[in-house]
Amino acid sequence: MNAAVDILKIHHQESMIEDRFWDELQRDLRERVSPMFWSHLTKDLLLEPTNIVPTFSHAVNELHSILTHHLACCDKLEWVRTYVNPSKKYCKSGQFLMQRYFKAILFFIPPAHFHDIVYQFYSKAFKVFHTSAHSNDEVELETIKCDGCSLELDSCQCSDIMKTFHVVNRQLNEVGVLERVSGESVTAIIHQRIKHHIEQTCQGNFEVSYLDNLEKWLNTVVLNWLSLVYTQEGASISAFKDRLFHYMYQTYAQVRISELFNIIVEYPESEPALNDLKTCMISIEKNNLRTKLVSSLKNALETRLLHPGVNTSDILTAYISAIRALRLLDPSGVILELVCEPVRKYLRSRDDTVRSVVASLTEDGSSELSEELCKGQSLVLEDTLDSEDEDETDWRAWTPDPVDADTDACRGSRSRRTSDIISMLVNIYGSKELFVNEYRTLLADRLLTQYDYNTQREIRYLELLKLRFGESSLHYCEVMLKDVADSKRINSLIAEKNEKTEDGDEEVAEKKDAIAVSGMLLSAQFWPPFREEKVELPEVMQASLQKYKDAYEELKGNRTLTWRPHLGLMNIEIELKGGKILDLSVSPVHAAIIMQFQEKNKWTIDGLSSALHMPSSSLRRKITYWQGQGLLREDSTDTFILVEEQKGKSLDVLVEEDDMESAMASSHDQREEELQVFWSYIVGMLTNLESLPLERIHSMLKMFAMQGPCSTECSLQELKSFLDRKVKDQKLMYNSGVYRLPKPGN
Repeated sequence: MNAAVDILKIHHQESMIEDRFWDELQRDLRERVSPMFWSHLTKDLLLEPTNIVPTFSHAVNELHSILTHHLACCDKLEWVRTYVNPSKKYCKSGQFLMQRYFKAILFFIPPAHFHDIVYQFYSKAFKVFHTSAHSNDEVELETIKCDGCSLELDSCQCSDIMKTFHVVNRQLNEVGVLERVSGESVTAIIHQRIKHHIEQTCQGNFEVSYLDNLEKWLNTVVLNWLSLVYTQEGASISAFKDRLFHYMYQTYAQVRISELFNIIVEYPESEPALNDLKTCMISIEKNNLRTKLVSSLKNALETRLLHPGVNTSDILTAYISAIRALRLLDPSGVILELVCEPVRKYLRSRDDTVRSVVASLTEDGSSELSEELCKGQSLVLEDTLDSEDEDETDWRAWTPDPVDADTDACRGSRSRRTSDIISMLVNIYGSKELFVNEYRTLLADRLLTQYDYNTQREIRYLELLKLRFGESSLHYCEVMLKDVADSKRINSLIAEKNEKTEDGDEEVAEKKDAIAVSGMLLSAQFWPPFREEKVELPEVMQASLQKYKDAYEELKGNRTLTWRPHLGLMNIEIELKGGKILDLSVSPVHAAIIMQFQEKNKWTIDGLSSALHMPSSSLRRKITYWQGQGLLREDSTDTFILVEEQKGKSLDVLVEEDDMESAMASSHDQREEELQVFWSYIVGMLTNLESLPLERIHSMLKMFAMQGPCSTECSLQELKSFLDRKVKDQKLMYNSGVYRLPKPGN
């Protein structure tokens, strides 16, 4: 060989040796090695899964044998390089170039099914490894198949598969194509196994933290198997480890995000799941998880919560849980603000939201809002937070808002971070007056439905509400409670006076048919408007009320009483034929109806309506109560007779809810009365300016009629509805986008 090389050097053709070697190597790889290798790995192999492991192993073994032979030639090439030019340093060795040719020619464009074959091979190896790593010492007798290779235990091939697995990895590594061949498939297998393990282990269970167990599983199972694949590539495994932990956190976070609505509903029991999700979001902060979380949760809330089929109380409960859970997940409050904006908007559209909040605040028993009320914190409204409040915070503990914070949604981050649950509910409407007025109505209802004059419970809640809303806002409520206490005292004084009068006056003592009266004396200007109902009570009832009124005027001097005869409660005894006596507590209207049947046993609706000066529709609803008691029966249409001899149980007659309704005027009626304040202003505007569009009327009302602490607010949409009702009542005309007063005579 030396002589041949010397001859080529004499003719300056020594470079021809290396060029010819690489040309022949490429030709051999293209014409012989590549067709032979791919002939083993055909698409039909996927139809026989049991043959994939031995066939793939055989193909890799042949490739390795050919490369070993060619590497011996590379050693001779290195000798020639050194002999020809001993002082020259080659940047790339012959072995390196040969591996490059193998990769370029054999695996430049592999067949599409090749990745499926490699995937099946490594998937089988991982399954065997995972089974052996978690196998128990004791095998159940019923088990007839191996979980690793899926063959019968007598024919188990797990050990052979693992041996083949190790040999194939070593040979591919020596050839230099291990990463090229296995990288994509190994990554896909590990990702699929991580996702499957997370879904099987963690999905649906929120009461336990899983991150530590998942990290341990990743280290002991996945990375151990990965180290068997890349035995001699420590740097590759280290880089792979970081990517796998990132993928595990991302996959776990996505699973929890898909379940976040259920996690919120089950809070605080689901707190471990929230802490795990928070850790994942911090660990992979650069990922788009926050955006996905906001979008997914908003969609879940809108589809599962914000529709007419869900009660307002249930929506409020879910909203309160969302506040607590999302503040744990994101203390800055940005996610809460972005996610719950549709909830706040939907709650504003429901008529019973304020009443549900106030009722939950003051209801008996334990509730989340009543517990919040007992904390005694002051109310934090968004419009009360200014720059001075921001300056008072500790600058060393200050943290900026996330980049997705909506700077226009509120005054600043302080309200998101510091507002408690009650403050956030109040901020739905932006004003505490709505809640104070609703509490007044609720308090009035409670005071007028309990006749024992016991106000200890209401005083306790009032003191707690003062800490939230301020004393000045609840001054009317204090007067209402004082009215109840004064009523109890005045009733005692009048009762004592009547006893003394009866003891000294024999004529008065003989009037045993007089009705004893205990009044609830209310300061009209401090109480909400009452529900109106026309009725004229029987003379005996009016006489008893007049007697009480005279006694009160004598006691108070220049003060008098105006009775609400449809409100209150009467204890009556009804004696039937046969000596049977019924003791009932009914409203004065019900008592007046049944007393009319003492005069005659049969009444028509029209006749009874004339006697009581009461609308027929309202009267008929009241009569259903006595039908339910079995004392009245409809003999013919709109004709009722008294039933004194009852046989069996009373009749099952549906009692209308009207009898159970509030003593106060409805919120709609109260609001309608408040809006009537604007009517005189509107009439004056249209009288002077003839016609005005809606926006101009609203702006002028804001300027002249909505100023001052006690003024009534009115939105543009609410004003439009009010004006449309006036148009329907023919008190206004609307044409071409403007309103005008109707001309006289039209």
